[in-house]
Amino acid sequence: MTKLKITETVLRDGHQSLIATRMKTEEMLPILETLDEIGYSALEMWGGATYDSCLRFLNEDPWERLRVIRKRMKKTKLQMLLRGQNLLGYKHYADDVVDEFVKKAIGNGIDIIRIFDALNDTRNLARAIEVTKREGGHAQGAISFTRSPAHTNETFINLAKELEQMGADSVCIKDMSGLMDPYNTYTLISEMKKTVSIPIELHTHATSGLGAMTYLKAIEAGVDIVDTALSPFGEGTSQPSTEPLAAVLRGTERDPGLNQELLNVAAAYFKPIREKYQAEGLMDPKLLGVDINTLTYQVPGGMLSNLVSQLKQQNAMDKFEEVLKEVPRVREDLGYPPLVTPTSQIVGTQAVLNVVTGQRYKMIPNEVKQLVKGMYGKTTVPIKEEIVKKIIGDDEQITCRPADLIAPELEANRKAISQYIEQDEDVLTYALFPQQAEKFFQYRNAQRLRIDAALVDGENKVYPV
Repeated sequence: MTKLKITETVLRDGHQSLIATRMKTEEMLPILETLDEIGYSALEMWGGATYDSCLRFLNEDPWERLRVIRKRMKKTKLQMLLRGQNLLGYKHYADDVVDEFVKKAIGNGIDIIRIFDALNDTRNLARAIEVTKREGGHAQGAISFTRSPAHTNETFINLAKELEQMGADSVCIKDMSGLMDPYNTYTLISEMKKTVSIPIELHTHATSGLGAMTYLKAIEAGVDIVDTALSPFGEGTSQPSTEPLAAVLRGTERDPGLNQELLNVAAAYFKPIREKYQAEGLMDPKLLGVDINTLTYQVPGGMLSNLVSQLKQQNAMDKFEEVLKEVPRVREDLGYPPLVTPTSQIVGTQAVLNVVTGQRYKMIPNEVKQLVKGMYGKTTVPIKEEIVKKIIGDDEQITCRPADLIAPELEANRKAISQYIEQDEDVLTYALFPQQAEKFFQYRNAQRLRIDAALVDGENKVYPV
C-alpha cells in the first residue's frame, strides 16, 4: 500500500465546527509557512461557511483571504468545499454564476474543489465538475453519507462509480454527522476500492466518538486520504486530531510522513486562539464531548444548535426529546434526504413545527414545499403520494435538473452593484449574499475614505487613522 495522505482542516472545517467559522485571516497568516512545510497533501481553507462568515461577521473579503493564503503557501495544495449548484449559498444558482465562480476560485489559487450535493443528486454536481476540470482544477466528487433503509453500501459504491464516470478526479465520502462505524467502513472502502480507480478520501467528524477508530479501519482498507484537524480545533464536532493519527502511523507502511516537530509548533500556535474564542463563549463545551445519540437521530452539531435555538424562541425546550424523535419521521416522509446544509435545516424546522403545533404538517415552511416540489433535486426515494398531496396540494413536482429552470443571473447582478465593483469577484459575492455583500461594500468604501483622509489633506498633512 502507498503512504496515506492527510488533508488538514484547521483553517476551514476545524474552526467552522467548533467556533462557528470565526477565525480571522490575520490569525491564520503567521502560521501559514509552518503549515506549508508539514507535508500535508492539501489544506482545506476556503468554502463551506467561510465565505458567508467573512462577510457577515468579520468584515473581510473572502477572495482576499484566498489570495493572501495562496501567496504564502508555496508547496501545499489548497482545497475548498462547494455545495454543487448551491455554490456557497443556500439556493440553486444559474449555470453562468457557477461557471464564473469556479473559474475565479481556481484563478485566485484553489487547487482542489470538493463538490457535494445535499441530496446526492449528481445532476446538481455535473456543471461544477465540468467547469473545474476545464479550468485546470482537481474536481473531487463528494458523497453525502447517511443511514436509512434506502441507503446501503451499494448505494454509495454506485454513486462513486457514477462520479468517476462524470470525470471526477477523486471521490470523497463525506460523513458530516460522524455516523460511520469502523467495521462497516472497512467493508465499504474495500469494496469501493475494487470498483473505482480514482483516489478515495474519507471525511468524518468525531461527534459520536467513533471518528479516529473509523479512520484506522479505513486506512487498513486502503483509503487514500483522510481529513484531520490540528488538536486545538480537532475532536468533538470537528474532525479527529492530526497529531495522534500521525503518531499511530509513524513507522508503518502507511506513515503519512508529516513533520512531527512542525505539527507541535502549529498546534502550540492555535492553542491560545482556541482559548480566546472559548473565553468569548464561541466554543460551547457541549461541542467537545461525545454524543452517541448522533447515531440514533443523525443530527449534525450545527443542526442540533439550530433546533435548540428554535425551541427556546417558542419557549418549548421541554419538547426537545420529542423533536429529536420527530426528525427521523419527517426525514422518512421527505424521501430520506441526508442531513446536511440545507436539508438539515429544512427537516429540523418542520420537525419543530410538527411538535410545537401539536399537529403534523399544520404549518409548512416554503423550503419544505420547494423540497417536495423537486426544486432542490431528486430525493433518495420518491416521496409518498399522500405526503406530496399534504404539502404541495395539486402543484406539480418537477423532474428536470432544478438549475434548468433558472435564467442567467450574472449580468443582472453586475448591473445591480455597478457603483460598488472594485473586482470581478464582487459580482459573485453579491450573487450569493446580496444583503451581506452590500453592507460589506459600504464598509469597504468607508474604510478607504478614512485611509485616504488620514494620508493627506490639501496641505499634505498625514493624519492618524
